[in-house]
Amino acid sequence: MACSLSFSHTLTSPCPKPKCNKPHRYSSNSTCMVLSTPHITSIPITRPSRTIIKPQSPKTKPQTPSLNIFNTKPTLNPVQKFFSSTLDTLEKNLLVPLEKKQPLSQTVDPTVQLSGNFAPVPESPPCNGLEIIGKIPSELRGTYLRNGANPLFSPEAGHHLFDGDGMIHAINLTGPKEATYTCRFTRTSRLTQEASLGRPVFPKAIGELHGHTGLGRLALFHLRSAVGLIDSSKGIGAANAGLVYFNGHLLAMSEDDLPYHVKITNGGDLETIGRYDFLGRLDSPMIAHPKVDPVTGELFALSYDIIKKPYLKYFRVNGSTGKKSADVAINLEKPTMIHDFAITENYAVIPDQQVVFDLSKMLHGGSPVMCDNKKKSRFGILPKYDQNDQNIQWIEVPNCFCFHLWNAWEEDDGNTVVIIGSCMTPPDAIFNDDSACTMQSVLSEIRLDLHTGRSTRREIVTGTNLEAGQVNKTLLGRKTRYVYLAIAEPWPKCSGIAKVDLETGTVTKYLYGKNRYGGEPTFIPTKGGKEDEGYVVGFVHDDRTGKSELVVINGTTMETEATVKLPSRVPYGFHGTFVSEEELSWQKRSD
Repeated sequence: MACSLSFSHTLTSPCPKPKCNKPHRYSSNSTCMVLSTPHITSIPITRPSRTIIKPQSPKTKPQTPSLNIFNTKPTLNPVQKFFSSTLDTLEKNLLVPLEKKQPLSQTVDPTVQLSGNFAPVPESPPCNGLEIIGKIPSELRGTYLRNGANPLFSPEAGHHLFDGDGMIHAINLTGPKEATYTCRFTRTSRLTQEASLGRPVFPKAIGELHGHTGLGRLALFHLRSAVGLIDSSKGIGAANAGLVYFNGHLLAMSEDDLPYHVKITNGGDLETIGRYDFLGRLDSPMIAHPKVDPVTGELFALSYDIIKKPYLKYFRVNGSTGKKSADVAINLEKPTMIHDFAITENYAVIPDQQVVFDLSKMLHGGSPVMCDNKKKSRFGILPKYDQNDQNIQWIEVPNCFCFHLWNAWEEDDGNTVVIIGSCMTPPDAIFNDDSACTMQSVLSEIRLDLHTGRSTRREIVTGTNLEAGQVNKTLLGRKTRYVYLAIAEPWPKCSGIAKVDLETGTVTKYLYGKNRYGGEPTFIPTKGGKEDEGYVVGFVHDDRTGKSELVVINGTTMETEATVKLPSRVPYGFHGTFVSEEELSWQKRSD
């Protein structure tokens, strides 16, 4: 196995040589079956380091990322030195002791959120010569990428999985037996500034911003920014959730900032170019799940604000020129958590559900992210090319919270909008711990009658939590029959993949095996093939051995095509995408 280093500023771990390079007879620990029951195990709890977080692997010595690769520590004038010392003292002697006295729920307890394979890892330079069992199909030539949260520093207070710094894991597939793996932090403004200071200073939105101590964290942040100790004007986001390849740009996203442009190099490495504002036209955060229309090539997206109106904006971007449209302000009464939305051929489908932001709750010791049980969930149907929201039609869907929407389309000559999503209960299960309620995520069909203004909801699959997945992206916004989803059991781990036939309700499960877990499956369609002709790829980790691998599964038969053994552990993460060899050939470095 060979490693090359083509990016000078790196946090790296060495690329270990495989124990065996001899050819192997094809085998797999995974199985394919219909409607089988996944094995359930408990989540091991380990306490993270109090300094720079170290990777946790059962059989390898943890390695600590180095900080000297980032910007040198900023030079301060006498006034800044005074304020820096004073604010650090207040934080150490007043705020931190108060935070330590607060009990932490499991959703923000770092010993839970960063346990086992949720723990972060250092960067890895490109490593090739990987062991491959089976053969990579000839249709898979390009790069598979998956985003995730990977905190550089140990949390000083509460920590939610969504709070970590963005890291992209990538595998460049160049032949039937050729693959290159790398993982890199996305160099966000937050990451580079904290690395140069040697400690976390940006408030973590979900884990730290609770009650009076959360207000204290916000006050420290704004005071440090006001005197020039940190620069908040360049964004505060982590870019750790979504990935989209659009108009020659790979974009890493989280809804607390602008997207970040990341370049895939010829050697399979990843290079952060910087924040991406669509030719200077985007000046507010964009959600992590924009939609690319497969017919027009346009990108559609949302942006929300939790402080001032308009709380929500909608826009589109031309797929050829990269020019962004003017924002369409969507009238909402409250700032609302909108992680995802959907498009059809003619409409944007916008959820306005029960999880909202209420900063006043911090004054009373609570979290600003809460479930408003008095609010009725609804979906807004907005014509895609309207320049205002006057024609948006809101239709109520009671007791519905879909964190993700997999697809939507029109039926009955455009009079019915069909939405496929996973309905989660309790609605705020991801953010607030309620031991009295078991989290459920039920794949459902929601039908909105635009003529009568009424809705219906039908559970497609019961008894199995299905979250994180994709349909054939060449049919996005049009009627689809199949969806590929992670089997989110035992929550928050994923024990396999479910291929669901939306017409018959048939579920074909691909299980990873005992103590093996993965994440979101990425479906890569075969050009010109049937809807389910293609391949499903994703990372899988073995909790017993500490080893990770990439699995390549036939999308029609749900049987293993190939397995790529990886040189280092890949933590569980969020969303992924595939950039084909052809798309890479016209990748752009800048606007």
